[in-house]
Amino acid sequence: MRGRATLLTLVLALASCDPTTTRPDVTPIPEARTIEVTLSRQGAITKLHQALLADSFPIAQVVTRDAWLETPWFDALTLQPTSAQRLGRDVVKLRGWADPARPGNSLIVVELVYRPLADPSVPSRELDRPVPPTDSIYIRVGTILKGLDDEIGFRAAGSGRN
Repeated sequence: MRGRATLLTLVLALASCDPTTTRPDVTPIPEARTIEVTLSRQGAITKLHQALLADSFPIAQVVTRDAWLETPWFDALTLQPTSAQRLGRDVVKLRGWADPARPGNSLIVVELVYRPLADPSVPSRELDRPVPPTDSIYIRVGTILKGLDDEIGFRAAGSGRN
């Protein structure tokens, strides 16, 4: 009987895996900002997408099914996509993910990066650096996340947060 239960668990686990995901093979930088929200992964990424669009962020790709989005490289002051050389803190990229949290909740993870230099001998992802917390674009993204947290953020019972 125990062998059957183990086999059933294994079959169910394998069936739940989706090898056709469109999510980029990118791990968020350690400095990425995270909030827990009371929505499904798809609902959370949709809310993040809507909030970014409402604040004029350019979105290059959003995949609701796989719960991720990203902007093109854009000018941090004008929020306009740029074809300029993607170096320096004036040109940034935002990536967002919605990952599972406790049942019924998701974690919205947002990274904001720039590239200080070009080095063809290094994989491009390794050149990404976090935008410093003092930059206006970092503060702007923080305001968006605070708005989402106020609207749909998880509130633990007895936490005093309303």
